[in-house]
Amino acid sequence: MMQRLLTLMLTLVPLFALGAAPAPQANWLTTVVATPEGGYRQGNPNAPIKLVEYGSRTCPTCGRFAEEGVKPLRDRYVATGKVSYEYRDYLVHGAPDLALALLNQCVGTQRFFPVLDAIYANQPKFEEKLIALEKTPATLEAWQKLPPPQMATRFAENMGMIAFLKTQGLPEAKARQCLADPKAIARIAKTQADGANLYKVDGTPSFFVNGRKVRAFTWPYLEPELRAAGA
Repeated sequence: MMQRLLTLMLTLVPLFALGAAPAPQANWLTTVVATPEGGYRQGNPNAPIKLVEYGSRTCPTCGRFAEEGVKPLRDRYVATGKVSYEYRDYLVHGAPDLALALLNQCVGTQRFFPVLDAIYANQPKFEEKLIALEKTPATLEAWQKLPPPQMATRFAENMGMIAFLKTQGLPEAKARQCLADPKAIARIAKTQADGANLYKVDGTPSFFVNGRKVRAFTWPYLEPELRAAGA
């Protein structure tokens, strides 16, 4: 009897004395979901601080934030689970923004943020092509009168967007399909309208910390807002 009891106790030692192996820590930087508001959120869904950016991929100030602020935001706050970061579209420059938004969303949820980063890094080249197009105002005016799918496709073709997204793994056929997707266009339009009507967004980037719009457009001004919220 004593031998059987001793054998049972030795069997249980790994479970009780040593304890179970700790659960692996979540990688919040790869935790990405599409939100009901039409955005994409990166990070801990239960983070105590929720940061929302309304951004435009052709906006130079947004480009500056992408270059200077996104890495420290992710490294110091999103990766630790303290802050979640959601990006929502606000098309301040119309058709070029619409085309880039449709193509960015076309790559899928898990690739959304890496491709968003790549688009911002390539922003100067897109701008060069847009400046060249502005030398033919009649052509631009004609494009802007087209239905949204054709309009977005014209800008995507002539600003090198389709070719650029190929380098990010998006086949041309799928890119063209997404540029003409009426449901995606309607979803982005609703995100834009809600931003303007519900949240009083009037420019980009606009940042919200736990639902409160903050007066910050660059990382040196945004980080203190996160710290004030408890990050």
